Amino acid sequence: MTGSEPCRSFFGLLILAVATLFMTLAAMPAQAQTFQLLHTFTGPDGAAPNGLIMDRGGRLYGGAGGGGSDNIGLVFRAFDLGGWIVAPLHQFVFPLTNGNGPETPAFGPDGNVYGATGGGGDLGGFCVSDGEGCGAVYKLQPPAIACGSILCPWNETVLYQFTGHPTDGDTPSGGVAFDSAGNLYGTTSYGGNGTCAQPPLPNYGCGIVYKLSHSAGGWTETVIYNFQGANDGHTPAGTLIVDAAGNLYGIAQGGSGGDGVIYELRPSNGGWTQTIIHSFQGRDGNYPGALIADSSGNLYGVTGSGGANNVGTVFQLTQPGTWNFQTLYSFSSSANGTYPEGGLARDSTGNFYGATQDGGTFDYGVAYKLSLSNGNWVETVLHSFDGDPDGFYPNVQLVDSAGNVYGTSETGGNTNDCYPNFGCGTLWRVTP
Repeated sequence: MTGSEPCRSFFGLLILAVATLFMTLAAMPAQAQTFQLLHTFTGPDGAAPNGLIMDRGGRLYGGAGGGGSDNIGLVFRAFDLGGWIVAPLHQFVFPLTNGNGPETPAFGPDGNVYGATGGGGDLGGFCVSDGEGCGAVYKLQPPAIACGSILCPWNETVLYQFTGHPTDGDTPSGGVAFDSAGNLYGTTSYGGNGTCAQPPLPNYGCGIVYKLSHSAGGWTETVIYNFQGANDGHTPAGTLIVDAAGNLYGIAQGGSGGDGVIYELRPSNGGWTQTIIHSFQGRDGNYPGALIADSSGNLYGVTGSGGANNVGTVFQLTQPGTWNFQTLYSFSSSANGTYPEGGLARDSTGNFYGATQDGGTFDYGVAYKLSLSNGNWVETVLHSFDGDPDGFYPNVQLVDSAGNVYGTSETGGNTNDCYPNFGCGTLWRVTP
């Protein structure tokens, strides 16, 4: 053996070891995203959370349809101080005139928190919940004199109380949205002058779209559209999309196929004109959820059922010109989740995030990601919910600048709290 042979043998073994290491790494699955349970609601701090927004400081705000001191709902705030703290920002209390059961809040142009409640307000209107009010729109703002604590409650101002069928709305359904002039828009599931024959409430109207305009003396409501329950739809829901031109986009049930519609409301000659830009027919989806929009004005959403496998879809509507509808993804297997609920969130690179109500490892739903690969949308399951402690009925609400995905579960968590064997819900995050 010459003196160079041990060197050649050593380098040969080194190259072999490095090659083996690379092959091993290549064979390993990509690192999974990490699920973190940020908070388990217990009732006094809220129950049935239904939506999230985030301020510039990374603090979360959300609505809880139940819980609080009088168990009729609250708006909460959550922030990370080396551990997540969740505290009521405002609790709705009896009497119900200030609202009951808040929906997802929104930030107004002034930085205050605005939202609608599904009940409460004017207790004398012709409402689905007789004697419990038709709903209200509110504003929350910090106290005029600082209280010296980050846990200080904010002050509520009721901007409007709905009075119900036939001249006004009943039961706000979803969050509120603002246009560039500071006008506020939303929908109610019932009320208005329509004569829907939809069970179980045929005499309470088909729903409305409303506008609140700010003036020196307060806020003035205008009903800008009354649904009639025909091809124009009924029972609108979800937060409206307001584009740069002031046009509104939303979803409703019914339509020509009976499976839901996506509509546009456009200002016209001092009024508003509704156009159905897509009417679902079952094979392309059924029961659409809330819309989101990208910077080009394209719309995206989910359907809770229907599609190729009748367990839900993700869709898009693109423009300019004639709106073009396309199904991006059809859910198919229980393992990857079925029956998507709520809406979507989208990150800066164009990936979509959402949640399903069923399927996954424990059949309590999943949080998922859709990414474009070779012209096709591919689903990745980020987390399978287990009910206790993760929660039931998850909803994805937002993605932050770092790509963290935040959401809530309507029930579950500690199943000893709130509803028997269901729990009060959870707040969670999936970290890339």
